[in-house]
Parts: sequence; structure tokens; C-alpha cells
Amino acid sequence: MSNPRHDLTPPPKGPLALEVQDVVKVFQTRPSLRARLQRSGAPDENRQGKRVVAVDHVSFTVPKGEVFGILGPNGTGKSTLIRLMSTLLIPDEGAIRVFGYDVGTDEAAVKRLINRVSVDAAFFKKLSPMENLMYAARLYSVDPGQARREAISILGRLGLEDRSLWSPMEDMSRGMQQKVAIARAFLTSPVVLLLDEPTTGLDPRSKREVQGFVTDVRAAHDTTVVLTTHDMEEADALCDRIAIIDHGRIVALDTPAGLKGRLPRNGHEPTLEEVFLELTGRPLAAEGEEAGP
Repeated sequence: MSNPRHDLTPPPKGPLALEVQDVVKVFQTRPSLRARLQRSGAPDENRQGKRVVAVDHVSFTVPKGEVFGILGPNGTGKSTLIRLMSTLLIPDEGAIRVFGYDVGTDEAAVKRLINRVSVDAAFFKKLSPMENLMYAARLYSVDPGQARREAISILGRLGLEDRSLWSPMEDMSRGMQQKVAIARAFLTSPVVLLLDEPTTGLDPRSKREVQGFVTDVRAAHDTTVVLTTHDMEEADALCDRIAIIDHGRIVALDTPAGLKGRLPRNGHEPTLEEVFLELTGRPLAAEGEEAGP
């Protein structure tokens, strides 16, 4: 059964950017070679692989302009939810709509409204950041002159030095590559921005630069942001509301202050880490990767 407490806090009023209604996503993992070679009398689950429920009857809404956080360790369904919202996966049950467009039946319309940054962003590694960004601009029919100006501005605000704009991506650090991925997403002026662990692997200064840029863009363009993270401080600093997810289910949904207010103070301000421990019975720690693509 789902925890009813997460339904007690309604979202702020306003046009809905995102609606997630009773969504389920199940993956069937591949059995090992040893299991496939077992005799026919072996249990089916050993010969056919394991059924993994990555997203288990999840529901929430996100109004336009909100920064909505999905908080939890790796392996709990966060990235699968982002892939579902971005049309990379289709729900097995339930529905997801972006400004009224269904991710399954209105895929092209949804793609025009969103962009996604993942922790494993792909590039043409032999090309420079500027060449990668200009290629992306052409794919999204962004005017080349405008794209070039925006790319220089965004990368500068993210702390990328001018001399790095034309260096091959393969020569750049993981943190610098992630900044380029974020610039690529913002280049298309998405109405909904899906950030899947955007600051993982970044040094503290780069983290602050990325977080500050997200805040600035949200304020300037009324962009709706969905952010997945297992960084409690990042979630606390950036998010208007946070859904805590565990084993594919939402166990709490509230503002950061509301979540922390569920615990007694005991002489100090409770942390989101303590909230997660209270709700799930275990500390927030990075676990294995999620099932699925």
C-alpha cells in the first residue's frame, strides 16, 4: 500500500506543467548464462530473469514554474521516472502529461516542450563544446547566430573559460562536460527541464555554479524544473517541493520545511537526511544502478 501521508500537501495553484497519474514501470532482467542453461525443471524465475518494479503506482502534479525534486538513492526509480517523462520510456500503466500532452500518444509535442540532462550525457567527443552545441541548435531549428550568442553566454555563466570553447570534449574533465550538457539543454529554451543527477561528479564550486544557474533561469524564464538527486543539501536549496521515493514508491511529498517539520527538533533543526532515515528505515546512500535501459 502507498503511504497516504504524501497526499496531504496539495501543490501550489496554477497551470499544471506535469501530471503523473498512477504510473507503473516494470523491467524484466535477463537471466545469467548459468540460469539459462539450467534444466527445464528449474523455477521459471531462475530461467526467465527477475521482474523488477522500478516505478510502483506513482502520482504527483507539478505546476508551471516550480522546481520539483525527486529525492532518493540510486536504484529507487528516480531516473526511470525522468525517462518516462521525457518519452524515452512508456508507462506500463497510468499516464504522464506535459502541459496536457500525453507522453505516449503526443510524443512529438512533448519533445518540443522538454529537454533533459542526465548524469551520463553523450557527446561527439572529438568535437568542441561549441561544435556540439551548434549541432544541437540545428537539430532543434534554433537560429545559428542566436544559438552561438546563447551558447557563449550560458557557458560563461557556468564558469567555462573561453579557451575551452573550441577544445575537444574528450580532453575535458567530467565536470566540464556536464556543464556543456546543461548548456545544451538550456540552449533550446525548454518549458520543462528534466535534470537527472545534474551535479553528480562536479566539484563544490561547479556544483554551486550549476545550482545558481538553475535558480536564475527558473526566475527569468518561468521554467518548470524536475530535479532528481541524492544530494540532500542540493534538494533543500533548490526545490519548492520534494518527493521522497523508496523502492519505486513515493513515501512523502512536501516542501523541504514541511518534510523537516515532521520530525521533533530535539534541540536542533532536523535535516532531510534524518527525514529520509525516519521514512525508509535506512540512510540515504548511493546504491546500485536502476534496472532498465
